[in-house]
Amino acid sequence: MNSVSSLRTRALQRGLVLLSIFLLSACAALEGDKVDYGAAVQNTPLAVPPDLTQLPQDTRYALPGSTVSASTYGGGAVVNTPRAQTVAPSVPGLRLEGQGGVRWLIATGMTPEDIWPKLHAFWEETGLKLSQDDPKLGLMETEWAENRAKLPQNFMRKILGALMSTSTLDLYRTRVERVAAPDGGTSTEIYISHRGLEEVYADDAGSNPDGSRKTIWQPRPSDPDMEIEMLRRLMIKLGAPAEQAAAQADRQTAGLTDPAQAAPKTAQLEQRNGQSVVSVREPFDRAWRRVGLSLDRTGFTVEDRDRSQGIYYVRYVQPPKTGEEEPGWWARTFGGAKPLDKTPRRYRITVRAEGNLSTVAVLNADGAPESSEQARNILQVLVDDLH
Repeated sequence: MNSVSSLRTRALQRGLVLLSIFLLSACAALEGDKVDYGAAVQNTPLAVPPDLTQLPQDTRYALPGSTVSASTYGGGAVVNTPRAQTVAPSVPGLRLEGQGGVRWLIATGMTPEDIWPKLHAFWEETGLKLSQDDPKLGLMETEWAENRAKLPQNFMRKILGALMSTSTLDLYRTRVERVAAPDGGTSTEIYISHRGLEEVYADDAGSNPDGSRKTIWQPRPSDPDMEIEMLRRLMIKLGAPAEQAAAQADRQTAGLTDPAQAAPKTAQLEQRNGQSVVSVREPFDRAWRRVGLSLDRTGFTVEDRDRSQGIYYVRYVQPPKTGEEEPGWWARTFGGAKPLDKTPRRYRITVRAEGNLSTVAVLNADGAPESSEQARNILQVLVDDLH
């Protein structure tokens, strides 16, 4: 009897050990590489969730003559001239900078024309396709894709990998700015912003007779860690040693959580002469940089920008209010309900210097002050992201 009991005890112990190993392996989603978007290229592209497609470019809105675009700011137009081949080209200065929640890469001695083809190769090697590629604006944007590195790294993935999903999607926008270097040469600032979606249940369990449940895609907060990770990888792609890139990325990541390095709140919504504006306690260069990244993160369609005048030309669709849903066919047909207004409207977001301070305002498409509720909502979106 004792031997039988002993065998049962050992069998139970083995079972508990195996169960523990399984549970631990199931939780090890990010134990290895942080990024795995290979499925975005190898498999059928993921369908973009409804109402979250990138607004198409509208060439009718292009402003002739006066606008200084990203590719021409601080220099001439893009000219594809052959470059002489060198045996061992020198690596330009590459530095990862950060301020508050903003991180960017400075490439000293490299122009946007030098960097653009390398950016193409970078996103292709990452496993992401581009949905927007506009050298005039200095903007690239990827398609929505699933980061498979978030799946459990265990034998269940090997068996059910094709059927498993993280229920999240990622999109990255790259913005390239030409700036003047302190020594009079040319430098390029590169920003990578992240946007995320998550699939959530739109109804309660048991609410449908057949047991099914409806899901919807909704925005989730941007991930600063992934922005830093992509900048680190790009830094290596542009020629920086891996150890140097890792050290700078670690320092910027620490700045996200270290209270001593956290930037104080610098943006607040104010009323001036009957118009809502955002007051930013930053000089123009920093405010311009932060506003641009906030526009990228929060889903605005930036059609052009003029840094010399401090203007972003954008289109914006007002998101539904909390609890507001698109009326169904029955409500529209027999109840007279009107569909939600999804018409994109054009605005100019201005950044104006006031000494060591800056003011952000919303103008309409004609350049007149905009005092509508939607303009205030746009500024509130920027304040929430700028902090």
